[in-house]
Order: sequence, then C-alpha cells, then structure tokens
Amino acid sequence: MTSVVAWQQRIGNQRDWVWRGWRIRYTYIRSQPSNRHKTPLILLHGFGTSIGHWRHNLEVLSEHHTVYALDMLGWGASEKAPVNYSVSLWAEQVYEFWQTFIKEPVVLVGNSLGSLVSLSAAAKYPEMMKGLVMLSLPDPSLEQEAIPPFLRPAVATIKNFVASPLFLKPLFYFLRQPGVLRRWAAIAYANGEAVTDELIEIIAGPPQDRGSARAFSALFKASIGANFSPSVKLLLPNLTMPMLLIWGKKDRFIPPALGLLFAKYNENLELLDLEDVGHCPHDECPEEINRILLEWLDKDDFHRYRDIS
Repeated sequence: MTSVVAWQQRIGNQRDWVWRGWRIRYTYIRSQPSNRHKTPLILLHGFGTSIGHWRHNLEVLSEHHTVYALDMLGWGASEKAPVNYSVSLWAEQVYEFWQTFIKEPVVLVGNSLGSLVSLSAAAKYPEMMKGLVMLSLPDPSLEQEAIPPFLRPAVATIKNFVASPLFLKPLFYFLRQPGVLRRWAAIAYANGEAVTDELIEIIAGPPQDRGSARAFSALFKASIGANFSPSVKLLLPNLTMPMLLIWGKKDRFIPPALGLLFAKYNENLELLDLEDVGHCPHDECPEEINRILLEWLDKDDFHRYRDIS
C-alpha cells in the first residue's frame, strides 16, 4: 500500500471530469510562473495502462511545462463504460478535454495506443496542436492489409468466436491476475528491473473496478473491428506540425522497423531509435525520455513553428 501512495503522490493533482455523462480521471501539474508561456503538454497512456504510467515523467516535465494526463474512457480510474470504443472516440475525448481546460495549442505525447489517439486527434483537430510526440506507434490497418483476401472470411469467423462472451469473460478474469500481468509486462520491457511491484499495482488495480469485465469485452470487440482505427498511412502525410517518433529497438509488441516506414510518410517526422529499450520507453528509461522531450521542445525550429502558427 505504501508504494501505491507513493506513486499517486508523484502524478500531480488528480481530478474527475464528467464527459458526456461518463466520469473521466485526469491529473495536472502547473509549471513555475516563469515558464507559463511555454506550450502545455497532454500525456496519453497506452493499452491497459493509465496516468500512473507517467509517474516518472510528470514532475520532471512540469518543471518546464504545464502538464496534463488523462485516463481514456474505459481505462485507469475513468469509467468502464459499455460503449463502442474507437480511436476516434478517444480523440474526441482528448479534444473536448482540451476545449474545457486548456484552450491553447498543446503538444500531445502518447505511448502505443496513446500515440495512435494523439495522431488521430492531431489530424482531426489541428487547431489544438503545436507538436506531436509518439512513443511506438501501432497501425491496426496493416494487419488487415497483410491478410490475403481469400483468408479474410476465415479470420473474421475466428475473431467473432474469440469476441463471444463465453470466451471473453473467463479470459478477462485470467488476464487481470497480477502474476499474468507481470509476465505481460516482462514482454513489454527489455529491462526486467523496470517491471516493479509498483508498476504491477498500477496496471492491476483498474481491472478490479465495477464494470471492468463488461468494458473489456466492449474494448476487445472494438479493437478487432474494421472501424476501430484510422490508417497511419492516411493520417501522417497531411500533418504539418513538428513530430517526434521514439521507438525502442527491443519493442516486442510493435516491430521497430515500422518507424522507418512511417518516417517516409512525412518529412516533418523525426525518428529516434533507442538501444536496449522496449515498448514503454517513458517508463523503462524515464531520465533519457524526459531529457529528449525537453530538448526537442526547446529546438529552434519548434519555436519558429510556434511563432508563425
């Protein structure tokens, strides 16, 4: 319990916001008055995590920028709503959060699913953007493209079976066990020492909430659907703001080679590969990521973009 209190104390001022009738958890830390002119940041977590996953980043980044982080609907301490989840829905949540609390251009920083949501929000709501940072970037549309057309009906049948309540409910109760989550984290992280008891407490707590099993079923069904996510290939070429894509070379969830592919879609995208790092660089090597982010935010060309936008 001590470690839970410790990480909660490091993630800022937690609040609840009612969005479209659903309870959303968010947090913020305001920068020093001398830095209030600097661009605010919004941090978006990945699949299965929450604002607690940014516990090593929030305080450091807030020394220079006002920082917000929020639990996307269905995750963390936000309401486990039985809705039709999609990347577009989460992008709308981020945009309406920005309209409610910030109302000046920001930099979105996302990890994994949070990167995809950030990219979607940047494409749909460019008025809220000054820059975009993505730490590994999934593209579910590539999976569909990789399946030969003659196999797609069979794959759809298998997905529909897997998405049935008879399968999903027992799967959820199995997956939320701390021991199972620890094994999953060991795959996500290249450095086993980063898989701490504190990390497991952060990711194991929300699945115990009321409605979690029902929300998991809705999330799973949505994630295997054709309309869950837009294509990175379609979104990236149209963005004009500065972008940074950070990828751990030992990411075992999403192939790091995709970074080179995505960099070809837009000349404004800067790609940075990290040695001996897995799927969650901000948590596995937070000191390095904090330094990289702060240096990138202070680059001359980023300031020029802010001046002319």
